[in-house]
Amino acid sequence: MGFTIEDMLVVSKTRYQMKLHAGRNGWSNSISWLLMLEDITITRNFSGKELAVTTGLGFPTTEKLLTLAGQLVETHAAGLLINTGKYILEIPQELADYCDENDLPLLTVPWDVVLADMIKDLSIRIFIQGDTDVQISEALIQAIEEPGAREHYSRHLLQHFDVDGTFQVILVNAPGLDTMDTVDRRRLSYRMQLYFTNITHNGHFFYYDSAFVLVVNAVEEQDVKEIVRGFEKNLHRRMPGRRITIGVSDVVLDVSRLQTAYKRARAALEMAMDMGFTLQYFADMGIYRVLYLTPDRELLQDMGERVLAPLLEYDRSHGANYVQTLEAYLEADGSIQAVAEALYTHRNTVMYRMNNIRELLGSAIDTQEDKMKYRIACLILHMRT
Repeated sequence: MGFTIEDMLVVSKTRYQMKLHAGRNGWSNSISWLLMLEDITITRNFSGKELAVTTGLGFPTTEKLLTLAGQLVETHAAGLLINTGKYILEIPQELADYCDENDLPLLTVPWDVVLADMIKDLSIRIFIQGDTDVQISEALIQAIEEPGAREHYSRHLLQHFDVDGTFQVILVNAPGLDTMDTVDRRRLSYRMQLYFTNITHNGHFFYYDSAFVLVVNAVEEQDVKEIVRGFEKNLHRRMPGRRITIGVSDVVLDVSRLQTAYKRARAALEMAMDMGFTLQYFADMGIYRVLYLTPDRELLQDMGERVLAPLLEYDRSHGANYVQTLEAYLEADGSIQAVAEALYTHRNTVMYRMNNIRELLGSAIDTQEDKMKYRIACLILHMRT
């Protein structure tokens, strides 16, 4: 997840007497660069993950500091670092409260720290970590594409992951993500990373095959759910107009099974996109787990549209809803009364439709094999095969 606020604090706590005052939920925010500013004009050019550093010269009042913090939240900055001791003696409580509410890390270093030296030191560390992140992304992609090459990709991952431990994959898709230019996609990537709070070196975020990928390692499944829940909350609060879809795999053991986790996360993502869900866990997909993991789309069409072809044609020609009636009938285990209640239709009408459906299909739909065949066919219709 890059060079994070946590990394910076570890390096700087003693060397630069750096302290975190507020926004602790953003401790895992990764930093793209450190930028000095004394007014908010430069923030218009922020692309995300910048750490703003100020002496407070241009922000002499609490109101102006709050305006700066608001602009940093809006531009998805990694945090705010204030050089205290001359222009700002104490951190206003209103500013700390705002940063806590918006998960914006608020840090300080004392006035006697030479900012130029600190910024140079931390910028070099950010740059080095950037190169490392590229290597990690490439190794994880190889693990997904070539699971048998474990000896090769493990060499690049051993320093950063427990390669023998558990792995889980989270996929995030946004409309038009695969057609965005590199700059826009990078900006969106920065925002996405900031929304995944409370995860640092046991996770890695990258773009691959038309989706953002978060690989988490040695994280409890319940903790992953909390991370995803927080991500959804941040999305709703910070990007209310953008449609995002999330697919989450189940847990696999050992990095060589990362391909399996990725395919399952992809299946969950595809189901969420087909059904209009925001979030789908692979473990909650039921029989759709098998259907979405089936690579033979022609087979799915055979088991779906072709099995139900007589009903689909009848519905198109007569403006009827025989497929819907059959699906409700199968879900109700053959209860005419339950179907009538579900479809707000008189039970005699349901009986009439079911007789026609049986005639069109040439089946009494009275055996478990037939019921399973038509149930699966109805499920497949909801998929974009």
